[in-house]
Amino acid sequence: MNPLLQTLQPYPFEKLRALFKDIKPRAGFSPISFGIGEPKHPTPAIVRDAVVNALGGLSAYPATLGSEPLRQAIAAWVEKRYHLPAVDAATQVLPVSGSREALFALAQTVIDSRGAGPAGAAAERPIVLCPNPFYQIYEGAALLAGAVPYFANSDPARNFACDYSAVPEEIWARTQLLYVCTPGNPTGAVLTLDDWRELFALSDKHGFVIASDECYSEIYFDEASPPLGGLEAAHRLGRGFERLVMLSSLSKRSNVPGMRSGFVAGDASILKSFLLYRTYHGTALSTVYQTASAVAWQDETHVRENRAKYLQKFTAVTPMLAEVLDVRLPDAAFYLWANVRRTGLADTEFAARLYADYNVTVLPGSYLARTAHGTNPGEGFVRIALVAALEECVEGARRIVEFCRSLAQ
Repeated sequence: MNPLLQTLQPYPFEKLRALFKDIKPRAGFSPISFGIGEPKHPTPAIVRDAVVNALGGLSAYPATLGSEPLRQAIAAWVEKRYHLPAVDAATQVLPVSGSREALFALAQTVIDSRGAGPAGAAAERPIVLCPNPFYQIYEGAALLAGAVPYFANSDPARNFACDYSAVPEEIWARTQLLYVCTPGNPTGAVLTLDDWRELFALSDKHGFVIASDECYSEIYFDEASPPLGGLEAAHRLGRGFERLVMLSSLSKRSNVPGMRSGFVAGDASILKSFLLYRTYHGTALSTVYQTASAVAWQDETHVRENRAKYLQKFTAVTPMLAEVLDVRLPDAAFYLWANVRRTGLADTEFAARLYADYNVTVLPGSYLARTAHGTNPGEGFVRIALVAALEECVEGARRIVEFCRSLAQ
């Protein structure tokens, strides 16, 4: 067996199941889960209808490159959303089977571990730099590509954006791939133009690839101020897409996580190599979902309606939780990153007792981070995914408030 598999850590939800294994929630409370970031809003009718109308495509193998109508739809959306000049649908866009699959596979394409010595010689292996807290796929992708993950801790003073200035020069010199997540999971932090200017300068100096995970980009709270994306930042700073790709998905934007439909866009030379890898990897998006995806990318009405639902939930829930926890509206995304230290409980204990007493599930922040540079930046926090209906989110928040107040008695 591949020995690198033994370097992988349990996924956060495996840890959560282990934490809850011997707990039986108190009777009288229906289960409410804020644990998994799985959209619960209904799938738009236009997307469902498109799937049904495209079922004849099941008789054909899908092309790894994706259909031309889908690539054209994605290119047009990228141009409009990020105020870009013409994006080449043939060379700068590649449909993928969800951003998660692509985030993992990209590292296998980009990382060159030749000459790095034996697997145990970590000091000689290339580095994949990740945010901390982070989406665990980044770490797994790095390890299985033969690289070493290095974690840049989030900074609460910067609304939990990473402090890249603290990364040593010798680390940047070994970095081959930088994962950024903007808006961030779990914190919701969005990189600023100054952040991007710093990262582009480092990429120019050291030659590493930047993979910008933007799967939460369409969940925000001000229609006039959508989150800045990596390609948009590059254009605004007068540069091309060299060593830069962004990844997006329909899962959160259009409430279709079961379609596993997304795309990668940016540097044409990277996408050319990525397409070669994917041709062998065999992960082409179904022709049925390619057709439905093109329909979804061409419609914004359902996306605005989706955002309005999230805004309603955040507006109702955030002030309630702020009475008992240190929490505030994130820059974007559908998570609240709540500091629970004032309760006197560790994040894991908070989650376990909340589940036992009120049948509400939240995810301990320490499960979403690694101890790096002397600290685990997720400790003392819980991630609350406001993905359920408004009434359920409000009821869950009410229970959390009651639980926290009971601790103070």
